[in-house]
Amino acid sequence: FGLMEIVNFAHGDHLMVSMFSAFWFWMLFGIDPIFSIPFTIIIMAVLGIATHYFIIRKILNSTMLVQICATFGLAVAIRALAQLFFTPDFRTIKNPIIQGKFEIAGIFIGQPQLYASLVCLIAFILLYLFVTKTETGTALQATAQDRQAAEILGIPSNKMFALGWAIGLSCVAVAGSMLSNFYYVFPDVGVNFSLFAFVAVALGGFGSISGSLIAGIIIGIVESVGGLLIDPSFKLLYVFAVYLFVVIVRPQGIFGRY
Repeated sequence: FGLMEIVNFAHGDHLMVSMFSAFWFWMLFGIDPIFSIPFTIIIMAVLGIATHYFIIRKILNSTMLVQICATFGLAVAIRALAQLFFTPDFRTIKNPIIQGKFEIAGIFIGQPQLYASLVCLIAFILLYLFVTKTETGTALQATAQDRQAAEILGIPSNKMFALGWAIGLSCVAVAGSMLSNFYYVFPDVGVNFSLFAFVAVALGGFGSISGSLIAGIIIGIVESVGGLLIDPSFKLLYVFAVYLFVVIVRPQGIFGRY
């Protein structure tokens, strides 16, 4: 949303597709998820471009409600196709290259989770630099803010939106590949992450890329500390309590522009 200003309710299901891509690269070709990231990025980028040209392009000038209905319908369709072709079974990648734990001051940290965080942080930094420091990134932001003005200046809006979707789903490809190292792969897996993704975007502030990152860190800390010090069964309660407090005090989010 921070780049394209479109609410994508299929984001979690795109994550599921990337996890299945990493899984099948491992299953069919024996390629570990960390090494299949480039292939998964290509698959998801093509899917992002196709999503734009076949669906998003037709609803760009529609209301947010229409966009939500369209992307929600896309999410349902992707999930149904995954259940049809892959069945609802849970799958895991056995013996990935990254496994085991680190012990730091008596605290055990899973290596897959740690490396996933580092890789996604690197991906975020690269995305942020691309969007804020390059002419193409500036053109993307300009297209999202005012499509007609961008076209008057000679910026091809359709290509920019397609590129935006390709970049967005490429980021999902990185996350999905790293998640498949330690998380179950199944058709409904995206649902588990979609809610947290939307909370992070709203908490950080709609339109703020860095705000989403900081909000994600806050959510992780609140969930972990709350579960450790109080009661693990109420971890979600702590997260949503913080979210409600922030949106009541500052409805546009911590770093929101709207």
